[in-house]
Amino acid sequence: MNIKYDENRQVFLINTEHTSYGMAVTDGRYLCHLYYGKRIEDTDLRYLLREDEPPFVPSENVRETGSFLDAAYMEYPESGMGDYRESAFCMRDERGFRASELSYDGYEIRKGKPGLEGLPAVWGSEEDCMTLKIWLKDELTGVRVTLLYSTFADVDVITRAVTVENAGEEAVYLEKVFSACLDLDDRDFEMMGLYGSWARERHIERMPLGWGRRNIASFRGESSHQEHPFLALVTPETTQETGEVYAMNFVYSGNFMAQAEKSQFGAVRMTMGIHPEGFVWKLAPGERFTAPEVVMVYSDQGLGKMTRTFHDLYRSHLIRSRYLHEKRPILINNWEATYFDFDEKKLLEIAREASELGIEMLVMDDGWFGKRNCDDSSLGDWVVNEEKIRGGLSSLVEEVKALGMKFGIWIEPEMISPESELYRKHPDWALQIPGRDITQSRAQYVLDFSRDEVVDGIYEMIAGVLRSADISYVKWDMNRQLATMGSLALPADRQGELYHRYMLGVYRMQERLVTDFPEILLENCSGGGARFDPGMLYYSPQIWCSDDTDAVERLAIQEGTALLYPVSAMGAHVSVCPNHAVGRVTPFETRGHVALLGTFGYELDITKLSEEEKNLVRKQVADYHRYNDLIREGDYYRMESSMSGSAFDSWMIVSKDKGRALVFAVQVTAKPNGKSRFLRLKGLDPQQMYRVEGRTYRGNVLMNAGLRIPSVQGDARSRLIDVERV
Repeated sequence: MNIKYDENRQVFLINTEHTSYGMAVTDGRYLCHLYYGKRIEDTDLRYLLREDEPPFVPSENVRETGSFLDAAYMEYPESGMGDYRESAFCMRDERGFRASELSYDGYEIRKGKPGLEGLPAVWGSEEDCMTLKIWLKDELTGVRVTLLYSTFADVDVITRAVTVENAGEEAVYLEKVFSACLDLDDRDFEMMGLYGSWARERHIERMPLGWGRRNIASFRGESSHQEHPFLALVTPETTQETGEVYAMNFVYSGNFMAQAEKSQFGAVRMTMGIHPEGFVWKLAPGERFTAPEVVMVYSDQGLGKMTRTFHDLYRSHLIRSRYLHEKRPILINNWEATYFDFDEKKLLEIAREASELGIEMLVMDDGWFGKRNCDDSSLGDWVVNEEKIRGGLSSLVEEVKALGMKFGIWIEPEMISPESELYRKHPDWALQIPGRDITQSRAQYVLDFSRDEVVDGIYEMIAGVLRSADISYVKWDMNRQLATMGSLALPADRQGELYHRYMLGVYRMQERLVTDFPEILLENCSGGGARFDPGMLYYSPQIWCSDDTDAVERLAIQEGTALLYPVSAMGAHVSVCPNHAVGRVTPFETRGHVALLGTFGYELDITKLSEEEKNLVRKQVADYHRYNDLIREGDYYRMESSMSGSAFDSWMIVSKDKGRALVFAVQVTAKPNGKSRFLRLKGLDPQQMYRVEGRTYRGNVLMNAGLRIPSVQGDARSRLIDVERV
């Protein structure tokens, strides 16, 4: 990695091991984008600016300044002066005027990577990171924008973030502060994103880009089930192994917009940042605003290389938990076993049976607090219901520990029930607009986490519960989107800050939780997978992937999730059939194989399993202990996808030294009169010999000719195949 500035040419060049990113200052003030792609060494790149073509730079053709602004490849475009493509920055001054002119004002190159105040961010040391700061300034208002670019010695990634400081004498109102913009020549790009809904999150979608603007966005107060803070531009020939990919992922868990736009001149602009709708941030003189971080990845070796780059970055430079490189306890959650209908006797019954089968942790889900016997009360009353948990929480935990198991607990800190003691005492703590009914969802209101006293009050209640017993795991849930967005604590000219301030409050509480209780394994959840994003991974090493645990549905959900995130971060459990979400019946063995590509656990009443199923649990537990180190730390390769219409779905994990691999193969739909097929493996050493099911093959044979997979009868039939170097 290196970052250099060619002063004579006024060119910046940022290099990772295999990629380069170039910018230049033109006309003494405009910071323009030059290049992003395979690594180059030369800074003689100004010809890429097309400065000798009409409309020329403004100093040579001032009458066509607008034409220049609307065509130049701008590094951080502002609004209001003549660039009619999507802007990255928009502010309004005290007089109501919306315009800015961000002129180049200097730079700094330093070792290391600075953190972002109040926000999750990728981290690194002075030995493995370098950061470029470029300063832009609006002379009229005194507003100063800092663009941050960081590189890493061990991974081909560039991260970008933005800070805005008001060095003027009057307040300004920030109406848009995107974190990244990338202008490129079009190459018939296709646009790739992740879409879905509750119980079918993060399905992969790919479509031609076309003219105009296409965006992926959430305005729900969370990264959402429906869309995802990821956008990639791919060339038409792109596969898992071939083609070019330009990808952005947002390290943020709230409202976002990711957009690609093809302009009249055939250029493409890619932008990402906080969604501008509902966002207005008052920046008083001397104040600073920090926008969240964007992770950028370029791959010239298809989607597979992009995926493994994201995985390596997030495992090495984002997740901080002590559990990152540890085998996590196999848990059983009582939710689908009991829902709200449980007491300490039922929980202990589940725990006794689970402990005999090798399961290592009991998680008590929703319904343990206040008067919570259904989902219409008691959120906010974080006191153990001793009518259910007779003897108290500490007594229950000690009995579970006596069985050789750990204990975990479910919480939903951000919500408040209208029917709760907390709401009766603090009705002003809910998000609300005076004179309007508060929009309910799941009979819940949302707490105003923009207020320190609310965050502190909720935290102290929950921390008291965690201190009262030996709790090893916390599942943090968030089961509804934000609405009726008003805070009784913010003045009128700061109500537009509420969405972002809310998210900062969530981050503040999670930071406090993992700091005060570093031994606790935190798993984030949001009605399933509505906040599975890099922002959450900064605080928890795993996130519940989806409330849909059906093995067939999980193939698409986990494929889309693993496109970006390490498989060790995917909360995945074995549940009963017919499945509670879709009613499908799948083999118990397949449910185990699919859940193995994740954190692994159970979501069922284990006391009701047959002896045959209990024996399969024992085998699955043994498989987890045998393979988890490889699955957690290895490289992920995708071979087949049922989402693309194939009757098969397959993937594999390969150790970093290519000495061992594990192949997962699922026959999603059976066909009559079928023959065996040959599955081409990936990621092996082509010249080394590997043993597979008693036979030896050279790596290039397994990858080029393939491994024979016999035909079997039945839908959703799976195989787990161990590959080991001889």
